[in-house]
Amino acid sequence: MSSFKRRGFTAMLGASALAAPGIMRAARADAPLKVGFVYVGPVGDFGWTYQHDIARKQAQAALGTAIETSYVENVPESPECQSVFESLASSGHKLIFGTSFGYMNYMVKVAAKNPHVMFEHCTGYKRAKNLATYDIRYYEGRYVQGVIAGHMSKTGKIGYVASVPIPEVVRGMNAVTLGMQSVNPKARLKFIMIDSWYDPGKEGDAAKALIDQGCDVITQHTDSPAPLQVAASRHIPAFGEATDMIKFAPHDQLTADVNEWGGYYIKRIKEALAGTWTSTNTWGGFADGMLAMAPYRNMPDAVAVTAKQTVADIASGKNKIFTGPLTDQSGKIFVPAGQTMSDDSLTSMQTLVAGVDGKLS
Repeated sequence: MSSFKRRGFTAMLGASALAAPGIMRAARADAPLKVGFVYVGPVGDFGWTYQHDIARKQAQAALGTAIETSYVENVPESPECQSVFESLASSGHKLIFGTSFGYMNYMVKVAAKNPHVMFEHCTGYKRAKNLATYDIRYYEGRYVQGVIAGHMSKTGKIGYVASVPIPEVVRGMNAVTLGMQSVNPKARLKFIMIDSWYDPGKEGDAAKALIDQGCDVITQHTDSPAPLQVAASRHIPAFGEATDMIKFAPHDQLTADVNEWGGYYIKRIKEALAGTWTSTNTWGGFADGMLAMAPYRNMPDAVAVTAKQTVADIASGKNKIFTGPLTDQSGKIFVPAGQTMSDDSLTSMQTLVAGVDGKLS
């Protein structure tokens, strides 16, 4: 396994960095499939990127010497990422995973230039013959969080530390709100958009501000444990994000959405090894084993039982979450009674439901 810091990696572009001694293993007749991962944050964020890297390690352990994995961390969603993808492709990586939405257009360009390399984009929607997409239905877990928050909140106000105003984040805020309102129809969600996926300082400050505004449960759509840590310092119950963050708030974390990427990575790498890989679109959730909830803690047993049943209902399809009537912030019905939003509608969602306080711009 090889790893590269973004700055050091990009500084070595054009200098055969990936073939340098100590970075690339010696060539041999049975050379392994080289698989690269590009991360938007550090592997030590203890959230989004951390969980992807756990899955990379699971794939390496499962497939052994048949593969050689490497990763580049702290790669921004800017033209700089294109150089990273190009360098991985030119250095013999035959399967490359990009794990942030903002990489999309750059990956499309690099894939077109490298038709014999397989690319996979996490959370994107643009595909090509050699560019697949994959994602998790995070909103399912956020609905469960909302149900729990509806039971736990005394003020009826939950705070949401949001990252960037894309459909994924909008779905998350709406799902939490609908989950809360299934318990308390008057519940409200307040959010602060920090315009970053990973910025512990901003994340923590946003959590403080939300608590100061009367929110007595905190959740997040950002990558560090900072909001959870702030909540714990105020003895406010909160949720972890992407991975089980219990060690950062043992007495205050209620649960966390856990992104289970390992099975997907192993499956797709096996297909690459077998020569059966094709460009696909995967969007999995509880039913597919791609999403799980961390153990339920710091809540009454009855609330935990309700949460478990909610997961079961979502997994079985009994609860489809975005089924009408759904009303927007202005009071207008945008999903009629009895209708369920299609996946196409969900992937482009930019409407906030009634009960969410704040505007996207």
